[in-house]
Amino acid sequence: MRITGGQVFDLEQGFSARDLYTDGALISKSSAGEETLDASGCYVIPGLVDVHFHGCVGEDFSDATPEGLQKIADYELSQGVTYLCPAGMTLPEDQLTEICKTTAAHRAKNSGGAEVVGAHLEGPFLCAAKKGAQNGAFLHDPDVPMLKRLQDAAEGCVKLVTVAPEQPGSMEFIRAAVEMGVTVSVGHTVAGYETARAAFEAGASHATHLFNAMPPFAHRDPGVIGAAFDVPGVQPELICDGIHVHGSAVRAAFRLFGKERMILISDSLRATGMPDGEYPFGGQMIEVHGNRATILGHPETLAGSVTSLMGCLRQAVSFGIPLADAVRACTYNPAQSVGIENRAGTLDVGKEASLVLLERESLSIRGIVFKGRVVTV
Repeated sequence: MRITGGQVFDLEQGFSARDLYTDGALISKSSAGEETLDASGCYVIPGLVDVHFHGCVGEDFSDATPEGLQKIADYELSQGVTYLCPAGMTLPEDQLTEICKTTAAHRAKNSGGAEVVGAHLEGPFLCAAKKGAQNGAFLHDPDVPMLKRLQDAAEGCVKLVTVAPEQPGSMEFIRAAVEMGVTVSVGHTVAGYETARAAFEAGASHATHLFNAMPPFAHRDPGVIGAAFDVPGVQPELICDGIHVHGSAVRAAFRLFGKERMILISDSLRATGMPDGEYPFGGQMIEVHGNRATILGHPETLAGSVTSLMGCLRQAVSFGIPLADAVRACTYNPAQSVGIENRAGTLDVGKEASLVLLERESLSIRGIVFKGRVVTV
């Protein structure tokens, strides 16, 4: 396939006018086929990678149903999100085990929709004071044998785990998780600078939804944010739905960490793509009004977003983030964080041909190609 007429994303150069070629499922130097895709008036960007979201279209990853996960994968692909690492909640180990088994079975089945590259265990290794919308009844101190059991159930599919580093056993947990090949994220925590820095130096390399469910960036104790900045290579997530983080803080985070480190996430809930109303979430109920979701009866407690990652990309641009930087934060950086950057996240020759055509003016989706197959035009 030849994709012609578009402004094509490049990790170093931003956007340039050039043709892009695919050969089967991969991006190539040329194409033997005659199929042409007209990208005139469009940006051509890699398919998005969401490493922290919970659900959409009435389904939740934590429900651990094959049908639900398939619906999630299908919807996300329709939104230009081609690779997924959905997040589980703070739940009992038996339910977490079912989530892991469902993930492994879905990957083995390979039944279409966006690729589920693994699972993100956002709970249960969190602190009670910053549990947010998580169910405090199921919080658990960091537990290496438990993580091993869950990784076995997932057949190696656990890619991310969030931990509050002030909890007992956290440093040993972080080192063990890294040895298992799991990316460790610091979040849902009251840790100060020294504790957070110790966690990053022990091997944690990710920060769960920066600013949310952690102490603020203060001049005498810069906390997780300051520690993440000071340790090279730490990648902070940011929920850019226009609700969780003010536009000024979004701009400040990009300036502080640089385009090379920032990761945009949706943190989307089952209510994404659904009407306003009440929905179950992690053993609790949430209520949704517009693009704001809160715990039922506690309107001050945000419960995740109802915005897709593509919507977050557009929101970041509206906040003044350069398009190329926002695209990188939705593609290459998250791909790198879960170890799939060798095949996804850029439009380099040899990578999987997963890409999105965005209208230049509106950033609306004109077309999606997933592993060389045109999904929609």
